[in-house]
Amino acid sequence: MHDLHAADKILKLVLEEANKNNLLKVKKIIIELGSIVEHGDEINPENLKFNLTMLAKNTPAKDAEIIIKKVKGTTWKLVEIEGD
Repeated sequence: MHDLHAADKILKLVLEEANKNNLLKVKKIIIELGSIVEHGDEINPENLKFNLTMLAKNTPAKDAEIIIKKVKGTTWKLVEIEGD
């Protein structure tokens, strides 16, 4: 469930950035993911990607390529979005 919560936060940020940059479609999302433990479990990159994909349906980020890079640290960072 914590993966879904993180995915929701990330997608909101992606859509906010897309709006600021007048993007009608988001084609790529690049995220750095550290070791984030919530409720005793670490956020799993595959689950995060699945939840992002699910939440992005019916948004400008639908069908975006999602790249998650594991990094050191205990947080996540939206590195880049690409689109038209």
